[in-house]
Amino acid sequence: MITSLRISQIYVLDQQEALDFYVGTLGLEVSDDQDLGFMRWLTVAVPGDPNHKILLERPGPPSMDERTAEQVRDLVTKGAAGGHLFFTCEDAQALYEQLVERGVDITDEPTTRPYGLDFGLRDPFGNHVRVAQLADVPAAT
Repeated sequence: MITSLRISQIYVLDQQEALDFYVGTLGLEVSDDQDLGFMRWLTVAVPGDPNHKILLERPGPPSMDERTAEQVRDLVTKGAAGGHLFFTCEDAQALYEQLVERGVDITDEPTTRPYGLDFGLRDPFGNHVRVAQLADVPAAT
């Protein structure tokens, strides 16, 4: 039986630029940064939540050959590689304003939805990110 999800993955084209964005701009923390020889194992996590990591993986060996990696890089750039992250925060409007000031590519303005206030953005590589301030929703009985 599966008991938890530990690591999710998105493709990035440049791991240092990804660190600058996810750590420097969004405020995540580096969890792992290891040179495995055949690849750099680079994960980030939300501060205070070390059990849920995001692997910032550069397309290429060992998971795929160079020709396939080139195709994946093209899809990432178009925002079509399927990379999606959904974060929550305490104050979506304030975070939105902060990210606008930092020049983040905002794709959707803050909007009230049944689950709360959320907005969308893209990372420097085309991956889709959503951030929500969740509403107090009663638990189903």
